[in-house]
Amino acid sequence: MELCIQLSITMLGKQLIQNNLFEIGIPKLKKLIRYIKSKRRSFQEEEREKKLQRYETDHFLEPFAGLTPEYMEMIIQFGFVTLFVASFPLAPLFALLNNIIEIRLDAKKFVAELRRPVAARAKDIGIWYNLLRAVAKVAVIINAFVISFTSDFIPRLVYQYMYSPDGSMHGFVNHTLSYFNVSNFQDGKEPMDPQHQVEMCRYKDYREPPWSNTPYVISKEFWAVLAARLAFVIVFQNVVMLMSDIVDWLIPDIPKDISLQIHKEKILMVELFMKEEQGKIQFIDSMIPCGGKEKRNNHAPIARSRSIPHTHSHTHANNF
Repeated sequence: MELCIQLSITMLGKQLIQNNLFEIGIPKLKKLIRYIKSKRRSFQEEEREKKLQRYETDHFLEPFAGLTPEYMEMIIQFGFVTLFVASFPLAPLFALLNNIIEIRLDAKKFVAELRRPVAARAKDIGIWYNLLRAVAKVAVIINAFVISFTSDFIPRLVYQYMYSPDGSMHGFVNHTLSYFNVSNFQDGKEPMDPQHQVEMCRYKDYREPPWSNTPYVISKEFWAVLAARLAFVIVFQNVVMLMSDIVDWLIPDIPKDISLQIHKEKILMVELFMKEEQGKIQFIDSMIPCGGKEKRNNHAPIARSRSIPHTHSHTHANNF
């Protein structure tokens, strides 16, 4: 419950309100400060008389600082959504609402609040993709531990299939409660209410009762539940990883229509290259005079006739 409250405050208060307000407010404030510092009285009078050009108005915008803050915000949001989604299932919904709002805010920021960035080619998002994959794998393990150790899902299954006499959940609460003798309290910590004489208390734990040979020692039921929880973590992790690999294999990184377009583009490039080579050969043939062609044709049989004895000599040598 504490983790759920923290995540709700983070997703609602920090991302929806704080981040979006700061993304618009800080560039506007910096723009105003830069405008006040750079303006002089003479320039202000001149501005009243003429309209500034676009590059002059863009000079007062905030310089583009790169995409690192945007990627970092995306990684942090992805971590909050995936790492603790078992504790706060509404986190993806609030993340979706935040992204819908932030798309329009970022569009306004890049158009009206920041200077135009210098375009640069990029094959992919780089190291950020590896970070997303790492966070996704860690999220599977964390959610498995959250489901296994913070809920009664595993203890209920263990009781139903191992300790229940009839296979039902009747008596589950009594099974999860241990006994404590009030006389075993330390001095000064016993109950101070004299109206109710209590001799035995119940608390939620798997421990031996006070009348056993080893009172208050962890019972075998605790180790059975712990083993089941660890087994659930291993099974859950492998199943989710296998499903993610299957989905990754079924859905290609490059869509089929784009791969076909890339294949057609390669074919067209090969055809264009062949046409250029044929054009070069025809151009060279057209530049050579007719006498040169005859000499080239006359020399060709001589070269072939010279090569014939050479082959015959090899043939005789092999036969010999």
